[in-house]
Amino acid sequence: MKAFNLRVYALIINDKNEVLLSDENRFGYFFTKFPGGGVELGEGILDALHRELKEELNLEIESAESFYFNDFHQESAFQPGHQIVSFYYLVKCKTEKIVIEKYSIPFEEEGEKQRWHCINSLTENDLTFPIDRVVLARLKDQVFN
Repeated sequence: MKAFNLRVYALIINDKNEVLLSDENRFGYFFTKFPGGGVELGEGILDALHRELKEELNLEIESAESFYFNDFHQESAFQPGHQIVSFYYLVKCKTEKIVIEKYSIPFEEEGEKQRWHCINSLTENDLTFPIDRVVLARLKDQVFN
């Protein structure tokens, strides 16, 4: 491994038990993940979470509760030789309504779009990355048990 890559993600759940997903087309790949992204040098994990949600969704965080971090080795899908360490938070936003535009999956243009998906019907195949799939299983256990 050449380097660590720290990532931070938000688990935002609405009152219908739907979780917010981010569909992205970057680097010539289409993928689905939870909203969030990379931690920059000199930035704390929570600072990065605040910044990512402001940049991606224009959202401000009301509260963020630590939910999960991966304790296993995961190589980056985009940077071979880089080890991913991901932090996930259950997030409540100051804004009650998140504006979502309708779109088709996959989309061709570079960028990202968000959508709500019912947690109960979400499967690991709906998510692209291995750590997100582990998080989904834990999320389902917490929400439905």
